[in-house]
Amino acid sequence: MIQFDFEYYSPQSAQEAVKLFQSLEREGKKPAYCSGGTEQLMLGRMNVIHTNAVIDIKDIPECRTLQFERHHLALGSALTLTEITENGGFPLLSKAAREVADHTARNKITLGGNICGQIFYREAVLPFLLTDSKVVTVGDKGKKRYLIHDVFDQQLKLSKGEILISLLIEERYLHQPFASIKVRQRWDTGYPLATISALEIDGRVRCAFSGVCSYPFRSAEVESALNDEALPVGQRVEEAINRLPGPVLDDAQGSAEYRTFVIKHTLFDILGMLKKETL
Repeated sequence: MIQFDFEYYSPQSAQEAVKLFQSLEREGKKPAYCSGGTEQLMLGRMNVIHTNAVIDIKDIPECRTLQFERHHLALGSALTLTEITENGGFPLLSKAAREVADHTARNKITLGGNICGQIFYREAVLPFLLTDSKVVTVGDKGKKRYLIHDVFDQQLKLSKGEILISLLIEERYLHQPFASIKVRQRWDTGYPLATISALEIDGRVRCAFSGVCSYPFRSAEVESALNDEALPVGQRVEEAINRLPGPVLDDAQGSAEYRTFVIKHTLFDILGMLKKETL
């Protein structure tokens, strides 16, 4: 049970939600946006987060879009991971979303909720990093569009009160060769250790990682090593691991040494699937 009371609001448009946030902020109520609400419930029960006002954006039409716009697939932030999976318009995203939590949870977890969450996995962001996607937001200065790499650095960095409305993926990326491998502690169930998603674009492999460091990431340095065909594949993988942008996670779920072992063999599998390369 959540140990604090809060006011609940359900605005009908993104602009209304932003104005409501600003008003509640001026009143000192520390408002928070909510779509699926799964993470807020969990962290609220743990007393990690506290708010006096929740603004539910899951029924805002702008956040529910799922359509093509000017050669881009537009996916609303309030779409559930189940809806993303069942749509299938972006197979890599469907694969990544299908492996988040279990089916019951995916019926509640939203695309925006996963990407903007506080937990360090956030696997749903990986396909967007790989495809240089665009992020559409609404804030006190109106609607904005960003390249995802300009606003995602370990987490999505928006201004206070700014809402993630949708993400745009160029049509040319949607059906490129891809691989997405999630390694868990125990076979197909259990706590996740690491996820690596990859696309092959113009003969080069792009990789994005979750559960490797304390944040999801895509690294140009890692990709440079993986695509250095002057080196044997084993050396490429070793060099890629040496270029990870931060320390490998070391926690109760898996030691840094074991995670490094998992990453190494998963990268071998990725290169084998996309470039048909072996040791």
